[in-house]
Formats: sequence, structure tokens, C-alpha cells
Amino acid sequence: MVLDQGTFRRAVGRFATGICVVTSVEGRFDHAMTVNSFTSVSIDPPLVLVCVEKESRFHDAVVDAGVWGVSVLGPEQRPVAAWLANRGRPLIGQLDRAPHHRGPETGVALLDDAVATLECRTTDVHSAGDHSILVAEVVGARVSDEGAGALLYHRAAYTRI
Repeated sequence: MVLDQGTFRRAVGRFATGICVVTSVEGRFDHAMTVNSFTSVSIDPPLVLVCVEKESRFHDAVVDAGVWGVSVLGPEQRPVAAWLANRGRPLIGQLDRAPHHRGPETGVALLDDAVATLECRTTDVHSAGDHSILVAEVVGARVSDEGAGALLYHRAAYTRI
């Protein structure tokens, strides 16, 4: 039996995931994208992973840079999530809609209003179908308001807790 891609998308869409913005900086340009394919891997050492589509312009930038940031989004950041999920947006100025600062460990852009941020250094890149799995050591982390909710993705739509 051949698995129908639409059925597969709907099936995995039943799994609620958090929404993050992953950023990197290559040369003078910030790169960013909204992801829901982020997870922790290990506490000791602190490792995380993100899956990045090989065809995206973000892919080559983040692989080449070797450093990236994760901004875990709160419920009020839905417009930023939608903007940075938009394919074809301009590279220059794409973070103008999202107040941000530079991470002290990596220099990547981290969103000011994120409920948590991580700075990461890539340790491994694994090919997986049309995506690459980037595994990274976390070299810096910050948690903002402990009581803040989270922006989620479920059934192909943003929601919140």
C-alpha cells in the first residue's frame, strides 16, 4: 500500500506541537523560519534538534553558519509565527516585525518577547528524506515569564494554552 501524503499530513497534524522561530546569521544576513519540528534530545550534554527542509533557503544558511537560535513563542506571537512561515518573504528586513536582540554566545537573533530562548551550536547534520535533522549543543538559554502560555500548532492551525 502506498501512503497518501494528504492522509499522512492530517495524521501527524493531530499531534499538537509548540511553535518556535529558529534563526541563524550568515555573513550580514539574518535568516529565520517558523518551525514546529523542534525537540530536546538530551539533558547531559544539553542537546536539541530541529528539522529543516532541504529546499528552503534557511537550510544552507543554518548548516553553513553552524550556530542557531530558538525562540519559543507565546500565544501573542501568532503574527510573527505566520510572517516567518510565509515562503518567499524578503530576506532583508524579515525580522523588522519582530523585536529581537543578539544572543551573547552566538550572535544570532533571539526574539525579545519569546517565552524562552536557546543558543545552539550544530554538532551533527543527518539527512532524512526531504529534510535535514540538525542536532546541536545548547550553549545558552533564557526563560522569561514562568507563567506565560505557549503558541501551539494543531490540525493545521495555530492555537494556544
